[in-house]
Amino acid sequence: MNRIFIIFSFLLIFVIGSAFYSEDEQDTLRAQYSKPVSQWPKPIIDSGVNWTEMSSLPAIDSNYFAKMEEPKVMLGQLLFFDPLLSGSNQVSCSSCHDPEISWADKRAVALGNDHLQGNRNTPSLLNVAERKTLFWDGRAATLESQVDGPITAHHEMDMKPQALPKKLGKIKGYRELFKKAYGQEKITYPQIVASIAEFERTIRSRRSRFDRFLDGETKVLDDQELHGLHLFRTKARCMNCHNGKYLTDEAFHNIGLTYYKRKYEDLGLHLITKKAEDVGKFRTPSLRDVMHTGPWMHNGMFDSITGVVNIYNSGMHMIDPSEAQAKADPLFPKTDPLLKPLKLTNAEIKAVVAFMNAITATQYHMRRPELPR
Repeated sequence: MNRIFIIFSFLLIFVIGSAFYSEDEQDTLRAQYSKPVSQWPKPIIDSGVNWTEMSSLPAIDSNYFAKMEEPKVMLGQLLFFDPLLSGSNQVSCSSCHDPEISWADKRAVALGNDHLQGNRNTPSLLNVAERKTLFWDGRAATLESQVDGPITAHHEMDMKPQALPKKLGKIKGYRELFKKAYGQEKITYPQIVASIAEFERTIRSRRSRFDRFLDGETKVLDDQELHGLHLFRTKARCMNCHNGKYLTDEAFHNIGLTYYKRKYEDLGLHLITKKAEDVGKFRTPSLRDVMHTGPWMHNGMFDSITGVVNIYNSGMHMIDPSEAQAKADPLFPKTDPLLKPLKLTNAEIKAVVAFMNAITATQYHMRRPELPR
């Protein structure tokens, strides 16, 4: 019995020792990350990757409230929440981009007009003005294009652009608002789109504890979160794609979730560019407020952030084509070579998840406005 107890104790000590940093190691880590960001341990970045160092979000712009009072922004906010912008008068932009849930919808895939489902997860609109391209496949280059897409899509808002100005023009309150914003009561569709885009430019993340940490408040992250930050930058290899102020490289990658020639197939960027090398590529999402924006991935297949980390831990190369398959089918998806098995322990996975909580800010709940009628 004593022998069994000794063996068990030894194994327990080994597991605990391998799962967590020692107190001295943790002190060293905290000392390293208490320095300015430019002096932090260098991240693990693959050759050829263009990356930007992490940086904090600024405090709320002192002009924010004045901006919200601008006529075009005020008009755009009302239009964003108004179901009259849909063909059924039942669906608004806020149906999928709900301010109560970080400007997304918490669904695996979007639900729109006539309860029709899309095939992709609704991205949060937080910091949308900072995106270089929009939608999972990057098909829109401007916010105005992004606004137009859902309004006119049959399975989303199903509204005919030529009919919408006349529809809103029947409401005196809207005629007055358009006159204040554009100098005339006549309403045009481009004005509608432009106003909503102006409002969307005001939708931004609040500062998280990690922003405060970046700015020198080095005690706001606990030891596990700090360990997670270090893993994020090193062993977990996250910085290859999630870097900069918004923790995204704004690029497109195939992470092995194309479901090629199977149910749920989605060829991603290829559907836009028609290039074979773009099959299965999707835009890297920002990790700002990541814990509020699940379920995750372009198809909303993952409702556990631990599950997301686990699949990256696996390396994601289980369905790469053989040489013969690639030769026979140029469209056979190829998983991005940046993805490699990480060999994270369970404790390290928990630390990375803890860091995800640290980069997630307190939600801001915008009150729904009273609509003109």
